[in-house]
Amino acid sequence: QVQLVESGGGLVQAGGSLRLSCAASGRTLSNYAMGWFRQAPGKEREFVGAISRSGSTEYSQDSVKGRFTISRDNAKNTGYLQMNSLKPEDTAAYYCAAGRLVAPYYATSRRYDYWGQGTQVTVSS
Repeated sequence: QVQLVESGGGLVQAGGSLRLSCAASGRTLSNYAMGWFRQAPGKEREFVGAISRSGSTEYSQDSVKGRFTISRDNAKNTGYLQMNSLKPEDTAAYYCAAGRLVAPYYATSRRYDYWGQGTQVTVSS
């Protein structure tokens, strides 16, 4: 079992930045790819991005490319989502996930085995 705990959410003005953290416990995080998803009220959960087990490859959806960066520190068993140039439409609950999956499936939420509880990000205009 892997337990994931997100932190770092909050209220920020448009154009601002936040860094979300996803701390893992229970098992070594380096065994798992990590994904980030978000869900706004009344909308389906959507893929934000993912990073491979080693951290060598990062993927992100087009709407956040150039603004969001995903990274990980396997020595600290922690993943990160750096969010810059935030927009009001980025407002959502953000979730990290971990799973034994490969790149073609990173955007598929059901492929992930473990999920955090979520952290709220609110961007004001």
